[in-house]
Amino acid sequence: MSQKNPNAERYIAIARACLKAINDTAAKAGDREQKIQAVYEAIDTAFQAEFKSQRQAVAVMATVLERIASGELSAEKAAELARKTLNQQPQTHGKTRMH
Repeated sequence: MSQKNPNAERYIAIARACLKAINDTAAKAGDREQKIQAVYEAIDTAFQAEFKSQRQAVAVMATVLERIASGELSAEKAAELARKTLNQQPQTHGKTRMH
């Protein structure tokens, strides 16, 4: 993956968490299913951490859209609110692929 990809840091962080979990569980005694579950949990934790800001951004945008959709704002105020909201969002929104 190219370092120019805006998601490269996220992929790297998730990959590191996965590798750490695999290495940690490989070194420990225990049954195979427990080791697999530990790796799954590490992957889930890494994904949750990496996408926390996106979930927050989506919640903010949903609130703004609800306010705009209510019809209580003029077209100018609605556009201004939309611009402000977009300017505050993570830079990965738009045309880049997530994977």
